[in-house]
Amino acid sequence: MDIKLQLEGAESNVEMGSLDDRSMHEFEDESLFTPEAESEKIQHVHGLQNGSVSGDFPYSGNKILQNSVCRSIKTVVFSNKLNLLMPFGPLAIMVHNLTGHKGWVFFLSLLGITPLAERLGYATEQLTFFTGATVGGLLNATFGNATELIISIYALKSGMIRVVQLSLLGSILSNMLLVLGCAFFCGGLICCKKEQVFNKASAVVNSGLLLMAVMGLVFPAVLHYTHTEVHFGKSELALSRFSSCIMLVAYGAYLFFQLRGQTELYVPLSEDENQTGNDADHGGNHDDNEAPEISKWESLIWLAIMTAWISILSQYLVDAIEGASASWNIPISFISVILLPIVGNAAEHASAIMFAMKDKLDISLGVAIGSSTQISMFGIPFCVVIGWIMGRPMDLNFQLFETATLFITVIVVAFFLQEGTSNYFKGLMLILCYLIVAASFFVHEDPTSDDNQVKT
Repeated sequence: MDIKLQLEGAESNVEMGSLDDRSMHEFEDESLFTPEAESEKIQHVHGLQNGSVSGDFPYSGNKILQNSVCRSIKTVVFSNKLNLLMPFGPLAIMVHNLTGHKGWVFFLSLLGITPLAERLGYATEQLTFFTGATVGGLLNATFGNATELIISIYALKSGMIRVVQLSLLGSILSNMLLVLGCAFFCGGLICCKKEQVFNKASAVVNSGLLLMAVMGLVFPAVLHYTHTEVHFGKSELALSRFSSCIMLVAYGAYLFFQLRGQTELYVPLSEDENQTGNDADHGGNHDDNEAPEISKWESLIWLAIMTAWISILSQYLVDAIEGASASWNIPISFISVILLPIVGNAAEHASAIMFAMKDKLDISLGVAIGSSTQISMFGIPFCVVIGWIMGRPMDLNFQLFETATLFITVIVVAFFLQEGTSNYFKGLMLILCYLIVAASFFVHEDPTSDDNQVKT
């Protein structure tokens, strides 16, 4: 009797073993074809080990989310030494509330915004991994200019029209001379054994747009200084608003032409050479051995966080400009044209130099010259229209000294770009030109800084 029971038990164990083997093979076959089945298998095994099947699913999901958030914070916040300046932002707010010393508030806000502007460029750069070269350059230029536009809107709201004009002018000068010069200089030193080249078609179009922007600024200034207005005090403002609308239409047409029109003219040379050997169209602008450090949604979230924090600090920065000028005995024109754009252009500075050192000069030009084009053809007219809506008399008369400086800068940069090549000597010349401009504004006293202040 016992022998019979043992035989029946052995047969049942064999049948159960064959069923278990068959179910295991089926389970493994499912996991080969469906990733969901593989994840369910892993969670099922963990659940059996812990004595629960369904209780650990929420715990594992929260654990993965926490790990993802910690990894993203570590990558964005703790991976750059420049981020050591981030605590100066809250410190500026604390000094403003406790002491009200305008000089220290301005200085601390300036230091606090610098790493935020650089991280804004980093998040934009990560986002360009998921876009094409043209859209990537446009994103770099757009979010790189976000700091200047935020500062300008707060200054315009406070009635500091002259600060808005000078800071936007300084952003153009900084991008065209300092940022592009550093990119040419660093790229030329790294790639000293060969001459770096870039697409002349895009550079020529951007130079033409910059000259059009100069034309939009010259006519209101000439109208003002020749005293030939039909309606004194009104014709200049009306011409500025009309020209701003025309410039916005021209910039919109430029975007359409670049993104939807003859896009083959603006393919970077390095990307064009890579595509000659194969027929695949990847549409990217990064090397095969590079990969994004954060995901697309993480990039968008960090862009929103950095933009919001910059907008908060910009309010304290703008409120402290006049006090800092008085306490430091530095002209407001120098602060607006030189100091503010250097901080605001930290993102463009880092991105342009990094891409130039990787021999991706087309992207560097897209960041530096593209950013200057966007400020001149979109940022300045946009502020004129916003001032129109706010009831502020923001116009395109940047005064004679500033307009002449911009005109000479555009001509110099256009000559440097006409060959389609770059080296460290060209970069050094652009940097030295920027030093001359900085020294000029340091000794320049703006005669209309008080006249254009609107009392609120």
